[in-house]
Amino acid sequence: MANAGPQKAEFDSQHRPITSGGLVKTGPVIFQDVAAAAGLTRWHHTAGTPEKRLILEAKGPGVCLLDYDNDGWLDIYLVNGSTYDALAGKTTPPHAALFHNNHDGTFTDVTETAGIANDRWGYGCAVGDYDNDGWPDLYVTNYGKNRLYHNNHDGTFTDVAEKAGVTTGTWSTGATFGDYDGDGRLDLFVDGYARIDLSNPLTGSKVIGDPSCQYRAVPVMCGPRGLKGEQDHLFHNNGDGSFTDVSKKLGVDDPNGYYGLGALFVDVNGDGKPDLLVANDSTPNYLYMNKGDGTFEDQSYESGYALNGDGREVSNMGIAAGDYENNGHLSVVNTTFADDYNVLFQNDGKGFFTDVSYQAGIAESSIPFVGFGDGFLDYDNDGWKDLLIVNGHVYPQVDQHPEWGMSYAQRPLLYHNLKNGKFELVPAVEGTGLAVVSVGRGAAFGDIFNDGKIDVVLNNMDGVPVLLRNVNPDHHQWVELRLIGGPKSPRDAVGATVYLQADGIRQRGDVLSGGSYLSSNDMRVHFGLGDATDAGTAEIHWPSGAKETVKLPAVDRIYTITEGQGITSALCGGKPCAVAPSAPATPPIKAIKP
Repeated sequence: MANAGPQKAEFDSQHRPITSGGLVKTGPVIFQDVAAAAGLTRWHHTAGTPEKRLILEAKGPGVCLLDYDNDGWLDIYLVNGSTYDALAGKTTPPHAALFHNNHDGTFTDVTETAGIANDRWGYGCAVGDYDNDGWPDLYVTNYGKNRLYHNNHDGTFTDVAEKAGVTTGTWSTGATFGDYDGDGRLDLFVDGYARIDLSNPLTGSKVIGDPSCQYRAVPVMCGPRGLKGEQDHLFHNNGDGSFTDVSKKLGVDDPNGYYGLGALFVDVNGDGKPDLLVANDSTPNYLYMNKGDGTFEDQSYESGYALNGDGREVSNMGIAAGDYENNGHLSVVNTTFADDYNVLFQNDGKGFFTDVSYQAGIAESSIPFVGFGDGFLDYDNDGWKDLLIVNGHVYPQVDQHPEWGMSYAQRPLLYHNLKNGKFELVPAVEGTGLAVVSVGRGAAFGDIFNDGKIDVVLNNMDGVPVLLRNVNPDHHQWVELRLIGGPKSPRDAVGATVYLQADGIRQRGDVLSGGSYLSSNDMRVHFGLGDATDAGTAEIHWPSGAKETVKLPAVDRIYTITEGQGITSALCGGKPCAVAPSAPATPPIKAIKP
């Protein structure tokens, strides 16, 4: 296993740091960066100063995928940071961006008309239909008050965070929606990172030059160690547009003062109840197991999720959850800082985790990199989930020390699933998406072009976004499922689990809100089918507790399945199928009236 501490510097044959070099001339072309052609690069992220004087300047930004206008195509929300002058009211703050999908590979910036600019210092976002009206809402985390943007159904949003009681007003990072108590309404969990008071340097927010803050003997910004950690918050949805903070009552308020980053409601022990994962920076992770009675039990250490396989706390950033072994168990990958390895927590199906990072082949290659956004995705539609990690350092000063063998801007890492519990690093071919270097932070995964291939949007520190379009040359089949919950489930079916039996494989997919790094993915569940011509049968475990089996009539379709009604519509090539396939649902195990 790896040890903490600086590793041997790695360079490629041209003596470039491996984090930005290590490219190959020829090989498989998986992704192309089409952000400029798509119109996304007109927008730019800004956070503080170029030298990153305070840790406040280094921790954003996230990105969310949501179909805000219900036209069947994913739109993109990019969180922006701010500057000290903007916070002081001296200059116009940078604004976030909502890009509308034009269905032709391009996007239009509709931020102003949508009213969703968030002129605060933003960090992350999460998507969830908290009022069950059939339209996705958006939560944005900030340094200062957070925002809850309610979708007005007409292309505009209204910030209702004050009225809803979910502003927190501190430094919030990761957020995730989930129905923890089974009342059919989405609740909201929000991470706190650290307590920083810009008007009082004694809070620990020291600037570069403080002799106590060094990285490899070079003065850098301080933190997080030595800073006071910020509390976490769990808000219970009251069903009337308001929320109640129940975090202290339920013991999920982070009394230890850890530095929260990633957060995800996800069922890790297969009992149909969403558990809560929290990735903490430089401190142990939390796993709160849902007891099924509206309460949680802290099983962070017993589960094996608190520490890595060496028994060490690491700088946990992003959270990816996926069934990479096709055994029905959701395993978890946490991204970490340089000189450590990204951790693959293999799940035994009951919520007990084992660090198998080295055995699985994802550890060693990740050590020089600083990992942030991450996700499981079946990029080649062979029916087995692969893994993509987005990277970028936090100290710009590393570029002044080439002998360290690392860079501030870094390339992503893609691992192909070998179907035997192991992954293989896919070479980064020059001129392709895997060779793009950026100061990567948030990443969101989804079928942005409605072509059955999973793409990735990266939000980068002090830069323009990257849109990795999946151009893998495979001709494999696929299906996607958009789930609509019945009256006893959240309307957007967050918390649903789908098992697809097709081509001799039983895959698992989950409808999740939040995760990756301060980001939110496509909520449609995607399955690669390899060369199968039969789309198979989906067994849907709804959040209400109902189970439903639906035979999928054809491959290469995006099906909408409504709880208790089976398939209610389908898209072919991004448009309604000429003859909408119909397939009656088998009677649900627990009858539901639509």
